[in-house]
Amino acid sequence: MTRYRQVLAVPGMAPLLGVSLLARAAITADVMAVTLYVVLGLGLSYAAAGGVAATLTAGMALGGPLLGRMIDRRGPRTVLLATVVMQVAFWLSLPFLPYGILLVAAFAAGLLMVPGPLVTRQAIAAMTTAGQRHAAFALESVQGELSYIVGPPLVILGAATLSPSAMAWAVGAAIAAGGAGLALLNPPVRAKDEADAGVAARPPRREWLGAPMIAVLAMAFGTTTLLSGIDLAIVATLRQAGQVSQAAVVVAVLGVASVTGGLIYGSRSRPLPTWLLLGLLGLMTIPAGLARDWPWLCVAVVGAGLLAAPTLSAVAETVSRLAPAGVRGEATGMQSAALSAGFAFGSPIVGLAIDVSAPAGGFAAAGLAGLAAALTGYLLSRPRVVRSPAPLGAAQEVRSEACCGA
Repeated sequence: MTRYRQVLAVPGMAPLLGVSLLARAAITADVMAVTLYVVLGLGLSYAAAGGVAATLTAGMALGGPLLGRMIDRRGPRTVLLATVVMQVAFWLSLPFLPYGILLVAAFAAGLLMVPGPLVTRQAIAAMTTAGQRHAAFALESVQGELSYIVGPPLVILGAATLSPSAMAWAVGAAIAAGGAGLALLNPPVRAKDEADAGVAARPPRREWLGAPMIAVLAMAFGTTTLLSGIDLAIVATLRQAGQVSQAAVVVAVLGVASVTGGLIYGSRSRPLPTWLLLGLLGLMTIPAGLARDWPWLCVAVVGAGLLAAPTLSAVAETVSRLAPAGVRGEATGMQSAALSAGFAFGSPIVGLAIDVSAPAGGFAAAGLAGLAAALTGYLLSRPRVVRSPAPLGAAQEVRSEACCGA
């Protein structure tokens, strides 16, 4: 735990992670909040609720790079305050919006969602040394897992005991409070020696958005595609067994295993390649389809859980290392977009596999998606050999620099 104590001793790090956890848990629960509001509050179908959730998620995916670029130009405080105003307007007006307008408003709210995780990742890269960054990003990934363990269940409980509208307002208030808290902290997004790397030093995309960065973005997409697919496959398996009420227990075991894996991974002295972690995550996911009831399923998902947070941590760490200071916000925004897109696509892909086969096919589809992304990442990030003419007709092999750890 020495590494974690060193990270938390960095001035401003503990309050940053604390406030960010509030914002992140609320952001994680926003899709559940609007889903329950549409179904229980408006009395519409789950398909209608899915439409609102999809537009909100699409807005978040598209808004990540946009907000990241704005942070690069204007700094985090301006962007955070602008998005807080947008969130307050959306969540306060939610009960008064007819369905058609709600679809448009949800997309706008997603586009201008408070960029809590984005700012946190940038700040971690700026506030820590190279030796501290591995443990710091592991803490950030654990924070994400805690958000999923806490956020959506609290919304479900509140919607059942209070009202869907009240919980929607509570989620909006938490998002706004987290964003305002981050704006008050105004964490640095560039290290002291990067302070002069402003817009004038912004490199063109072709210099940094190359094969290594595309590799890690593909793996970010593959990771969340796999993780969202696991959740659906768990529900399908337990529904077939007549034990769907135990799905919450299995998901909780998955989350606790992920937190444990993230803490263990962050205590290591050296990171592992992202493609290796994602490949192992995919391999550990496929056999979970052999479980037929909830106790065995709890055992089966532990292996995947132990690798989930480490894989997400490796993605964030690699993006921060590959991105030049002048475009770190945009690169981190692309990472957020890839993660959101994976969550959006994972459930439909795995759902189709379950429909045409069996619940075990859902675990297989999720695992194969992770393996495909890992293979893509490996092929794109491995060193490439470039042949250039040399004097007297000899051939000289020059190895181009590539990010082997992507």
